[in-house]
Amino acid sequence: MTDTQRKIAKDLLKIKAVFFRPDEPFTWASGIKSPVYCDNRLTLTDVSVRTDVENGLADAIRENYPDAEVLMGTSTAGIAHAAITGHIMNLPMGYVRSGAKDHGRQNRIEGRLEAGQKVVVVEDLISTGGSVIEVVDALREVGAEVLGIVSIFTYGMQKGLDRLAAANVKNVSLTDFDAIAEVAAEEGYIKPEDIQRLISFRNNPSDESWIGANK
Repeated sequence: MTDTQRKIAKDLLKIKAVFFRPDEPFTWASGIKSPVYCDNRLTLTDVSVRTDVENGLADAIRENYPDAEVLMGTSTAGIAHAAITGHIMNLPMGYVRSGAKDHGRQNRIEGRLEAGQKVVVVEDLISTGGSVIEVVDALREVGAEVLGIVSIFTYGMQKGLDRLAAANVKNVSLTDFDAIAEVAAEEGYIKPEDIQRLISFRNNPSDESWIGANK
């Protein structure tokens, strides 16, 4: 675990942007039972955490995508992060809608983007990777060169990893599921023996055998 992964994990746990509840799982819209709840929009309302996140995203872009010319946020969660990080880096930004508008110019991509420009996509979290890859595809369709993705948090689910690989796109996250689970145990948010239950969920979300384990 890197220093950045640990710092961001502590931040997200402190403000309950990522909140573990292995004994009383949440239910996702898909019906899957999950021991974790994620709402990284909460990072925007905590000044110190927001500063850590946006500086972390800027550092990740400088290190991994030094040729970046434009930042494009995912709609809606990535927009604010792309805007703030773009301001820090003195880079233009825009965002990609989930679908084209049905009025006006019917834009899907908002902000000026020229064919051939080198773009980094800014996302808040990645689970199965479907929505962020749709953004990557939309940018490629208009001729942008997508250097990769930066995100605050990733589950590291195999389905997401496979989709990113198939799309030939790199993702760099400030922290991940494993790091947050480890820090959560260290900080007393969960019991150390819960870590394996969480990893079991991450590795196979459709298998609910982790629920009630270790009680």
